Amino acid sequence: MSEPIPGAPAMDEAARADGAGGSEGGGPHGRSALVEAVAGGDERAFEAALRPHRLVEFVGQHRVREQLSLVLEAARRRRRPPDHVLLSGPPGLGKTTLAMIIAAELGAPLRVTSGPAIQHAGDLAALLTSLTEGEVLFLDEVHRMARPAEEMLYMAMEDFRVDVIVGKGPGAAAIPLDVAPFTLVGATTRAGLLPGPLRDRFGFTAHMDFYSAAELEQVLHRSARLLDVPLRPEGATEVAGRSRGTPRIANRLLRRVRDYAQVRADGVVTREIADAALAVYEVDQEGLDRLDRAVLDALLRRFGGGPVGLSTLAVAVGEEPETVEEVAEPFLVRAGLLARTPRGRVATAAAWAHLGLAVPRHVAVPGGHPSLFDGDASAG
Repeated sequence: MSEPIPGAPAMDEAARADGAGGSEGGGPHGRSALVEAVAGGDERAFEAALRPHRLVEFVGQHRVREQLSLVLEAARRRRRPPDHVLLSGPPGLGKTTLAMIIAAELGAPLRVTSGPAIQHAGDLAALLTSLTEGEVLFLDEVHRMARPAEEMLYMAMEDFRVDVIVGKGPGAAAIPLDVAPFTLVGATTRAGLLPGPLRDRFGFTAHMDFYSAAELEQVLHRSARLLDVPLRPEGATEVAGRSRGTPRIANRLLRRVRDYAQVRADGVVTREIADAALAVYEVDQEGLDRLDRAVLDALLRRFGGGPVGLSTLAVAVGEEPETVEEVAEPFLVRAGLLARTPRGRVATAAAWAHLGLAVPRHVAVPGGHPSLFDGDASAG
């Protein structure tokens, strides 16, 4: 494993192969890669140029920033590594960036790897024993680490020691190895999958929230300055409104709008240019892409707004049920366009309005009370 460079991430080959940094590839199953929250391989390198390097430069997440600044400042004054940090939340909100900022604020080297890259306890033992004092270890997708390695991590986090088993059977012996005091920064998109003993060993836990439109506009203006893109305030507002509350998506849309502005206009990103560019890439005003609209269209036009089962809906749009459930539905639910009920998927009044269709009488309007069983009662 290569030696880390102070203040910069060192990523082992296994982590690169598995996509450390929250990446699992972009644009799965026909979805537009523009609104996919995970980053592709080339995009990770591009993101690195846009990442803030200090906590004061980090936009959004005000509560997390304030809490984290107290943790880091107290550690600096004590001249000791801070408590282990767990960052949870959807992809694309800045967990990897915060891990890098933690190392930069502490003036410590950063080692980067991912949970899936650590499949054996020996892999983790080799990594931990190579850390230097005060080093920051960033473990992305920590919930996907193999169980034997996970159990070894408990002792390393608490006692800065690991026991390596040598031999088998009655002759096996545990050899204790000391680990230099370090700070583990774990990131996860699914905090509920973390075992309780592991979660309890993190001294500071932070949940990353989706960004407001105003915060995304700040992100876009900062990125535009770094990319030397003339961005008008109304252009930033247009792009931010379609970014699903996610900075990674906002920066991706900005790059595509920049391309359109340079090729088909004078290079300045205005509201009109942003609207025209995103129309070319099939991202509508709510941030929905082709797959999102296909799900809504099938639910409304073919099944009368539901309820309809997941498998039936997936067949109607020509996708696997897992694709509809894991790729399209989360944003549709969060946007208030679709509801998951025990009887199946149901479109909301906002979904009918979004596609320009008349809202049926049995559909609850905003501020009213859902009446999913009214249709059955009238049918009977």
